[in-house]
Amino acid sequence: MLHNYAFSNFQSFREQTEVDLTIGRKTALTDWMTEAGTGERVSKLMAVIGPNGSGKTALLKPVAFIAWFISQSFQQPPEASIPVTPHFSASNEPSEFEATVDFDGKLWRYVLRCTPERVLHEALYQKRERFGYVFVRDWDAESKSYVVKQQDFGLPAQEARRVRPNVSLIAWAAQFGVSLATRMAAAYVVTNVNVLGRIPMGDLAVQVAAQHFFSHPEQRKHMDTLLSSWDLGLSGIDLQEVVVPDAQQPDKPPQKLWLPLGIHRSRGTEFHLPFALESSGTQGAFVLLARLLETLDIGGLALIDEFENDLHPHMLEPILDLFANPATNPHQAQLIFTCHAIEVLNLIHKSQVMLVQKNADCESTASRMDAVEGIRNDDNFYAKYMAGAYGAVPVFD
Repeated sequence: MLHNYAFSNFQSFREQTEVDLTIGRKTALTDWMTEAGTGERVSKLMAVIGPNGSGKTALLKPVAFIAWFISQSFQQPPEASIPVTPHFSASNEPSEFEATVDFDGKLWRYVLRCTPERVLHEALYQKRERFGYVFVRDWDAESKSYVVKQQDFGLPAQEARRVRPNVSLIAWAAQFGVSLATRMAAAYVVTNVNVLGRIPMGDLAVQVAAQHFFSHPEQRKHMDTLLSSWDLGLSGIDLQEVVVPDAQQPDKPPQKLWLPLGIHRSRGTEFHLPFALESSGTQGAFVLLARLLETLDIGGLALIDEFENDLHPHMLEPILDLFANPATNPHQAQLIFTCHAIEVLNLIHKSQVMLVQKNADCESTASRMDAVEGIRNDDNFYAKYMAGAYGAVPVFD
């Protein structure tokens, strides 16, 4: 589980910003909170709210970037840049990232300082009585090489020194069969966010979701049940195989695609409706469930930008309840999401909300709602937020 992450000089955030999912002992646990195997109390949800352009999406991106860097950076070409964008007022300064997770029943801390050109510092720590390093990697500008210290990591020293400037040492070590690196480099984060922002909801996203459900029949059954209960008139989803030849390479075997069709019944007759003719809400829920059900299945983390996009506000609670119910979330999966449906404040605890705003210097800041001075547990959070009591609302001059 993700316990917290922090970053600085990344996109619209110049100063260090922390997103803390840990819960204090004085807070009564709800179904959207849990006690991690390492003893800490951790939230399974975090909602990110604020005005348009405040930096909500940018607040999600550090986790998506760290997950990509640890698992996939080895796949990029040696000459490729690291996809980080510093704040434009500090473009010559490095970006910094840190994350604390429990993994394999232990607590770990990952630290990275980098520029688009290279990693300057990277370290992994494990908590025993206190945090001690597993590896520390530093760029030596004089020798133009890396100095790497290891303690029970297992990467041969000569291979550690050869690590490329644009690759995480974890991703690098996974290529050499280092057990810890291989496990950490597995895919635990599912997201609709990339370096450019939210991935558009279009035909490709629908096809990817259909392929996912074809490959995961149990998740497909769950999706069928949920969509049929949420969408009036929908009886289920049929996945139709389509063979698409390659017009540029006719000798190449054709590609197989799976296209969804909505199943409807009327007056004793069953109809299959092309998915393009289904409502945008049904299409959006289909794509969203492909991401959420995968996360719930593996016990990972879902990062979803504009969570309620095209969905009726009444659907917010039943989707979030998937993470509260032990039957649908047996592995303590987590969800961090941006949202404009402020009704979410009526559902979750004040410690599960991040408020994001941007100042006149185009610098974003974010803080947990329970840090707002004077906030009370019996406040009407929705009414007070809408009245501007907590900030993070649009300002009209």
